[in-house]
Amino acid sequence: MDIKRSYYEDIELFKSKTVLISSLIFLAFLIFLPWIVAKTHVLGISIYLLNLIIIHCIVTIGLNILVGYTGQISLGHAGFFAIGAFTTVMFITKLGIPFILALPMAAFICAGFGFLLGLPSLRLEGPYLAIATMGFGMATTTTIKHMELFGGRMGMQAPKLYLWGAPLKDFHYYYLILFVGILLTIAAVKLFQTKVGRAFIAIRDSDVAAQTMGVNLSYYKTLSFAVSAFYTGIAGGLYAFILGFINPEGFHIIMSITFLAMVVVGGVGSIMGSIAGAALMTYLDVKLQAIQDIPGLGAWLVSFSEKYMSMGGISNVAIIVYGLIMILIVIFEPLGIFGIWLRIKKYWKTYPF
Repeated sequence: MDIKRSYYEDIELFKSKTVLISSLIFLAFLIFLPWIVAKTHVLGISIYLLNLIIIHCIVTIGLNILVGYTGQISLGHAGFFAIGAFTTVMFITKLGIPFILALPMAAFICAGFGFLLGLPSLRLEGPYLAIATMGFGMATTTTIKHMELFGGRMGMQAPKLYLWGAPLKDFHYYYLILFVGILLTIAAVKLFQTKVGRAFIAIRDSDVAAQTMGVNLSYYKTLSFAVSAFYTGIAGGLYAFILGFINPEGFHIIMSITFLAMVVVGGVGSIMGSIAGAALMTYLDVKLQAIQDIPGLGAWLVSFSEKYMSMGGISNVAIIVYGLIMILIVIFEPLGIFGIWLRIKKYWKTYPF
């Protein structure tokens, strides 16, 4: 019988030795992954793609804190992503602030904007809150586009980062981003073992019941937006350096929708689901852009496009396939990838009965 014997078990990071060992094995795999990718080119994965996946994992974890654990909705996280990217670069290039300070400073600025954006959540919910957050994202990118401080429409060039006199490459950025990602993942897991995290979950389940129990709705709803924006700001700052050049046009409404799709596909209310959803959707998003290069299928799609569409239409096939995959996952497994994992785990626990 699985019973708890002490209060310490509620705040343990690893619930059992099995979880501890499997986590260490997974960590070792992540450490050696760049070497494996460089040697084998498995599934066509590059170091840049690995960096992008981890950055999207950070965004998705932050968004899941808001959507999955607090029950709020946001279609404006591309705005926080842009603020984190442009502010980090501006701090370094214009003010000469070191990267190690510029990144958290930009994230705290994002958290401030997140707190302000959380104020409408006190009176709005559902589609009305979604529209309000979407407006914030669109207004943010438009404002950045018209500010010379951030390079205007031309955007900004991210400066090179140096380690011991040598510029960092994608290989080095991987370990930097991985370190930040692991820290923020652990922080998210521990967050829901605290009073704040439990307040978020209580609001998600029933804000009326939470308020009756003494949870300050105004404080915790705005705080959830701030925490989510902080994560997204960190990811945005890292994104600027792996991209090298950032332009306001790249932070559009489709990016916000994609972030939300990662949460839904991975599993709402699950940290590991957030990571799985971000990894799968980022990989598909990048690889489907070159769908015409897929052996066999690519040639047929080119032929189909030449016969029934314009050649420019083949680029839309990737979007169609991408959307179809999301629809199938949501229809057949509403809990997302995390739900599939729960089914597999339940099956093996009860095997062969």
